[in-house]
Amino acid sequence: MPRQSRSSLARFFQRRSSSSGSGSRPSGNDARRQTLAHLGEFIASRVGVEAYVEPPTTEIPSTILLVATTGEWTRRRVPDERAAFEIANQLGVPVYNVRFTGYPQRMRDWNSAQRKPK
Repeated sequence: MPRQSRSSLARFFQRRSSSSGSGSRPSGNDARRQTLAHLGEFIASRVGVEAYVEPPTTEIPSTILLVATTGEWTRRRVPDERAAFEIANQLGVPVYNVRFTGYPQRMRDWNSAQRKPK
């Protein structure tokens, strides 16, 4: 598999421009900081957060999925699976490869509860 250049990896951390036409996109470092800040806030505000690394598909790059004990979750794109493992380790949360563990039942339960009419 050919190695990707740093600039192509940085593009995975960039957010798509909004329809408001602001025209400015965060740099790779800014996008990485924003991603890490979001994940850090999620971890700090919830209990028992675990990370799950999702492999890339034909349409979506690798992602890191954080799941709290309540089942609430958040997902962010990452350059590759290795980066996702590094991010989880940097954030100090247990990390699993979803290919081998599957998704936690608490996440599926939370998703089902969110779909039910109130």
